[in-house]
Amino acid sequence: MDAPKPGGTVTDPYKTLGVPRDADGAAIKSAYRSRAKSAHPDSGGDVEAFARLKTAYELLLDPVRRKIYDDTGYDPQLTDAKDLEGLLLLDGLVNEIILDERPPGSFDPVSAMRRKLTDRIVNARFHILELERHRGRIRNHMDRMGKRPESDVLGRMLTARCDAIADAMTKAETEIKVIEQAYAMLEGYSYELEVELPKAAE
Repeated sequence: MDAPKPGGTVTDPYKTLGVPRDADGAAIKSAYRSRAKSAHPDSGGDVEAFARLKTAYELLLDPVRRKIYDDTGYDPQLTDAKDLEGLLLLDGLVNEIILDERPPGSFDPVSAMRRKLTDRIVNARFHILELERHRGRIRNHMDRMGKRPESDVLGRMLTARCDAIADAMTKAETEIKVIEQAYAMLEGYSYELEVELPKAAE
């Protein structure tokens, strides 16, 4: 098994089946049949090992799942939703790096991604504070309303606004968790910058 990644341990399906990364469907089926004979619990095999073998087989036969795994190292059906959302976030940042015209080595793209993620978290937290203040003002208005008609149209409208703000706050908090997950996926990366030698004095 490979090293744990954020959101869980990922098993390399190619290693599990013992096939190369460019294996076609026939080779994958053949490898699965060969290994399944001894790995099946009815033949004395381990239940968990057989489950991993079956999962690897199904993943590699599904062209969409296989492409996502090849591109990211994650399986969309087995990976936590937060991990997948974090991957999508990182994918957008990777696109920005690819489009950056500066020469490689002249800037640190990993640090740039970390800064952008940090900025997004700060902005989301500021947004939550603004929403909380706004909701507090609405509740203050509601508390100051004395006698109300039985229909209480204004009360219902203000309550609906508070509910909408609460939903927006929950969405922002979820967004922060996704960004934090994406940030965690960058752990362990470093980047080597070009060292500029000082110019010789004339």
